[in-house]
Order: sequence, then C-alpha cells, then structure tokens
Amino acid sequence: MFNVLGSSSKSIFLPFIFSLFIFTIHHSLFTIHLLFAEEYKFEASEFEKKPYRIGGYIEFYPVLFGLDKNSSLYKLNFYNRSEGSTTEQYNANLQLEGSLEKGILRAYVKTFTNYTNSYQTETTKITVFEGKISIKPTDSFIAEAGKKTLNWGKGYAWNPVAFLDRTKDPNDPELSREGFIVGSLDFTKSLSGPLKTFSFTPVLIPVYSGVNDDFGELDHLNFASKFYFLLYDTDIDLMFLTGGSKTTRYGMDFSRNLASNLEIHGEFSWINDFKKTITDSSGNTSQDRYNAINYLIGLRYLTEKDTTFILEYYHNGTGYNHKEMSDFFTFIDRAYEMYTSEGNRTMLNKAINLASNAYGRINPAKNYLYLRISQKDPFDILYWTPAVTLITNIDDKSFSLMP
Repeated sequence: MFNVLGSSSKSIFLPFIFSLFIFTIHHSLFTIHLLFAEEYKFEASEFEKKPYRIGGYIEFYPVLFGLDKNSSLYKLNFYNRSEGSTTEQYNANLQLEGSLEKGILRAYVKTFTNYTNSYQTETTKITVFEGKISIKPTDSFIAEAGKKTLNWGKGYAWNPVAFLDRTKDPNDPELSREGFIVGSLDFTKSLSGPLKTFSFTPVLIPVYSGVNDDFGELDHLNFASKFYFLLYDTDIDLMFLTGGSKTTRYGMDFSRNLASNLEIHGEFSWINDFKKTITDSSGNTSQDRYNAINYLIGLRYLTEKDTTFILEYYHNGTGYNHKEMSDFFTFIDRAYEMYTSEGNRTMLNKAINLASNAYGRINPAKNYLYLRISQKDPFDILYWTPAVTLITNIDDKSFSLMP
C-alpha cells in the first residue's frame, strides 16, 4: 500500500503494539543474588565490566488501516480488488545485537528480522543492520569500518541533514534502520571557554555493485564529514556530502535547552542540482532540476508527570507542491477510468511506477506538521510508553493519526 500523505482525503491508521519480550544481558549492570541466612560478601569481580554484551527485543503489532474508497490512492492500490473500508496488516520484529571488546578493539553486530502479513503479500526478511569493527586507542579518537548507521541530525520525525542514513519512518522514528558500509574516523577535543567540545568526523562511502548499490549512482567513492561544536551550551553540527553518487549537499543542525524540561532543535540542508520527476494530469513526465532547500524546526517538552510533547515543522524542498500532487492524483483517476472502461492497463502501470518511486516516498509533499504525545510508565507499568502521533500535510490538510 502506498502510504502517501498527499491526497485530499483523510487517513487514520490504528496500530496496536504489544511488546512481548525485551531482554538485555549485561553483567556490568546487574547481578542477581539469592541471599539466605548467610552474611553478604562483596565481590568486586561481580561489578567489573564484562567484555561482551547481548541484547534485543521481539514485538508484534497488528495494524488496522481505515480506507477512503473515494481517494485516488485507494483506486491505485485496489484497482483489481475490493477491500472495503478497512484492511489489516500483521507485523512482527525481532532485533538482536551483540558486542565484544578486547583492549582497544570492539566488534558490534545488529540483525533485524521482519515479518509482514498484509493484503499484498506475506514476507519474512532477515537483514544485517550493522556490523562493524572499532579501534579506540584513546578517549578522543576512534576509527570504525563496516556497516553502520550514522544517525546525523537533531530532528525526531525527519532529518534533512542525514545524508548518509536511510529515511526514517515518521510513524515510528525510533525503529532501527539498516546502515551503509563506510569507513570513518572520529576525533574529539575538550576545551575551556565558550567552546567546550569540538569533534571532527570524516566518512568514506564506497558505492559499487554489491556495496551500497542502493545509495546512489554506482562506481563512486564518496566523502562526507561532520563538524560538531558545543558552543555556549548549544549543540551545533555542520556537515557535507560529495563524490558523485549523489549531488553535493551541505547541512547544519542545532539543539539547545531553553529550560530543564524544554528543548528546541532545528536542521537546514541545501542540495545542489536536485532532480525531481514530475507528471501532469495526463501522465506526461518531465524532470525539474533545481537547488533544493530543506529545513526543520522543533520543540520537545517534558511535564512533571513524564508526559513528553514533540512538535515539529518540516519543509521538504525536494517534495511536490499542492498542484503537482493534485496533477498526480488526477492522472491516477484517469488511468483508473481507462482501466475500468477499456481494460487498458498502460496508464495504470505508469501511475503505479510513479507511486512506487518519485511520488511514493515517505511524505512526498512540501510542508508537514508533526505532533507526538507520549506517557512514560502510566499506572506504574514499567517499560510501557503509550503514545499518539499526528502527522499533517499542511498543503492539502490530509493527515494520519496513529495511537
């Protein structure tokens, strides 16, 4: 199903998430003792940091989608079947991770197994999200090589400066993402004065057949870098990416506590010579090339009762404006009408291809508003944080609501 917040209809997604099992084995954190009548004896070895760590979680969450049968996307998704006003999807995730340290060396691996059963298909996919080797000869220097997630950016739902990361799902921003194979260095220097910390992180990203081949254009060795400053109690990052697989882009972000329970953050990115595929209402496609500007501004507020409010505004300079999205939906309607009246799938196939690529990416429109309200450990139930998330397409007033 193409989850595009761009139609004039409203969509409500109702997932119910049940965490079944969360575990962490980390002997440096805890040791369980059964004390009988004997005197307790302190053993220092029981509290020493162990060289290994194993952890993970498993979760199952059914999702009920409320469908607008009059929307263009409904016609595109269900042109050859009648699904009614709702459809179900069943999901399960298993994440396992482990690390091993020996001296200045550290190995880390994270695997992710996803099971999905929807109206489209039933799939099980196992992916190595991360697998890397680290060398840390000093506290201020670390070198890493392997598959890793960089996690650039300060935004919660979106990260326009995350040039080296896969796109977040705003419906579940904390979900782990698959990394890319990179080589990186990280140098950190602590200082006195207004500038308290400085760090420099250069990154190499090879893109060849079989190596990061979904990152961008093949046969390029790309270079990126991030500069971090803790200046006047404000976290600031400057970053860039160049090399040929993607057009050159620059970015910056910041984060600052306005109070002990109130934080403001923002991101800004500039993408040189961005290419965007556009269709008119008749299905004629063209490419628009321009320098794209993206930015985000957000607030995070924590109440005394551990209720967290996250509010973000995101301008997607690479996205489609209201007219461009309307033309796309009009084309879908025309393609569907041709299919139902003549049995001709030519235009419908083109619409499906556009929805699977340019128009089908997460949040393809220009302007979005995000609100998430979560409550930590309600009713003293530990490790449970229920939340409600609202994502609104400001341009056409469509929205998704996810409890």
